[in-house]
Amino acid sequence: MDVVQDDAFDEVEVEPGVYLAQLAAGEEMSIQQVRMEPGARVPEHSHHHEQVGFVYEGEVTFIFDSGESVTVSPGESYSLESNEIHAAENRGDDRLRAIDVFSPPRLDINWLD
Repeated sequence: MDVVQDDAFDEVEVEPGVYLAQLAAGEEMSIQQVRMEPGARVPEHSHHHEQVGFVYEGEVTFIFDSGESVTVSPGESYSLESNEIHAAENRGDDRLRAIDVFSPPRLDINWLD
């Protein structure tokens, strides 16, 4: 068993106001911490990973290529299919803090580069 201490997390700013930290990773999944400041945005993208997440502070709004948007609040979780085109925004006044799990593992923290 591997244990990753919280002082080992290297938070990386991947877009202005959007910070990711790689937490534990296994052979079939990985987990990341997300911090998104008010007004921050992750541009439209897709990835081959399935993505599930849990919001524990603030809110995040996912915007899909269909034009639909869905806001996820504290205590709620979400699931994105593999290759689903989406963007994400913090439209609120509070910082977003969430956890994302990816399968297969997404190990490149600078994935938007």
